[in-house]
Amino acid sequence: MLEHEKQIKEYEKTLSEVKQQNESNQLWSDDEIVTLEGKLDDLKKKVYSELTPWQRIEISRHPKRPRSIDYIKNLCEEFTELHGDRNFRDDCAIICGLCKIGGEKFMLIAQEKGCDTESRLERNFGMPHPEGYRKALRCMQLAVKFHLPVLTLLDTPGAFAGLAAEERGQGWAIAKNLMEMSQLKTPIIIVLIGEGCSGGALGIGIGDRVAMLEHAYYSVISPEGCASILWKDSSKKETAAEVLKLHVEYLMPLGVIDAIIDEPQGGAHHDPDRVYRSVQEYILSTRKELVAKPIKTLLEQRYQKFRKIGKFQVEPVIAT
Repeated sequence: MLEHEKQIKEYEKTLSEVKQQNESNQLWSDDEIVTLEGKLDDLKKKVYSELTPWQRIEISRHPKRPRSIDYIKNLCEEFTELHGDRNFRDDCAIICGLCKIGGEKFMLIAQEKGCDTESRLERNFGMPHPEGYRKALRCMQLAVKFHLPVLTLLDTPGAFAGLAAEERGQGWAIAKNLMEMSQLKTPIIIVLIGEGCSGGALGIGIGDRVAMLEHAYYSVISPEGCASILWKDSSKKETAAEVLKLHVEYLMPLGVIDAIIDEPQGGAHHDPDRVYRSVQEYILSTRKELVAKPIKTLLEQRYQKFRKIGKFQVEPVIAT
């Protein structure tokens, strides 16, 4: 249970007890029960409309929030996983495979954190190694060969920053992916489903359309990392979350994100099926739009998209 949801859960528990007691001994009228339910709805609206940036980050990290593997199971009619970078080993933090969604074929590339201790260790908590990015690039090049659109699902606290990853060329692997994805001759659709931190997300995040779930976040660094660097105090993470402007309402005007996918009240974990439907609708409608474009036009628009990201203001120079 998240801290901001405690009041809601307590109210729900009380209301449930009242209903159960009412079945054997009716002390509350139907109108009174309806009134109590209305107050619960009002409480939810108030709490969820006043979420702070840090509370939204907690939602994006919720243990019951749908992960990439859940999207694969619920969106794909068929999925065949591909393994290994043909150089070192298979990185389980990145899942790659051929799939069908709504009858349409894709090359799917997704970052996966795991759901319990064993799977989180296997997936390295969603922090890819260089071989993960090389595997992703190999599969993207395979997608070009077979004329398949690429779909990537972003959800990572960042690329693995350990010594072994650096020895195997972590920075080079990410930079190589940035360059290759910018000129990949097939449509690329990006959906940010949870955390999108630093180059770890960007390493498979260059595309023609970038969509983001309402409570996901996209940032150059995690709030904890930012607080540790700027204030030498990771406890200032809530302040960092606010100043980083890492949610979709700040990113869309800058051109970092192209679309927002709404979540159920309180987050995707409250109604995963609704989120799966929304994501599928976005993927299929975007695919239809992108495959209709000539590759030359697609690449030029992709180039211009990233060239135009951000805004700046020029102050007039006053002669003295």
